[in-house]
Amino acid sequence: MTELVSIADRGHVRTLTLNRPHLKNALSDELAWSIVNAIDDAAKDDNIWVVAITGTGDAFCAGLDLTMKERTSPLSPQNAQLDDLGWVGHFLLSIRKRCDKPVVGGVNGVAVGAGLGLAMACDVRLVAKRARLMAGYTRIGGSPDGGLTITLPQAMGYERAMRFMMENRTVTGEEAVAIGMAGEVVDDERFSQRLAEYCDELCRWSPITLRLLKRGMVKSMESSDMEQQLRYELANIRRAFASEDAREARQAFLEKRPPAFKGK
Repeated sequence: MTELVSIADRGHVRTLTLNRPHLKNALSDELAWSIVNAIDDAAKDDNIWVVAITGTGDAFCAGLDLTMKERTSPLSPQNAQLDDLGWVGHFLLSIRKRCDKPVVGGVNGVAVGAGLGLAMACDVRLVAKRARLMAGYTRIGGSPDGGLTITLPQAMGYERAMRFMMENRTVTGEEAVAIGMAGEVVDDERFSQRLAEYCDELCRWSPITLRLLKRGMVKSMESSDMEQQLRYELANIRRAFASEDAREARQAFLEKRPPAFKGK
């Protein structure tokens, strides 16, 4: 069976590669929890100083796999009873709260929905020119999760984040840097090489310095309780997805047609 997350160590850098390319690395339960567990494992390994997250093929992560049966969704009542945050909340918690090492997002291609949440949870991002970043929640009758109500306003400011999500905008690599969603845009053919180079550059500094730096930065950004905000996000998206409009939005998405909303 193919590993859903490929793990490669080089020096003090651990690279986690989402490996579901036939579905543009869309998130099943198994892939999502594999990402969370891999981040947690890297956080505990003292030989790892920097963590990189990227995707196989031409995608970073296309978000939730909408072909999954509803019972396997992180929003389903069954999963909510087991863990009220689900993997979609643990992306941000694992990267920002449980891992005090720099986590570099290598956004090599499309990043949508919870996939964008994973990218924005990373401490810094390199983005390929071909990459396309989109929240996508209005398209499927949902509301933001994956920590995006925390990370997007932090990165872009309130109004830009609101416009980006309300208008269901798609942002390419260069624009992502211009509006604060990423720190560096890279030519597509050099992307893997540059991601490795950048992680190596971070390893020139003391890992103690980097870990304490991150702890201080994360602490300063926690103006509200992170777990409370994540639960609020999930409560909102569960309500949104339970509506008739959301069912119509998802059906229209799969049928590649404009949705007909009724406000119910």
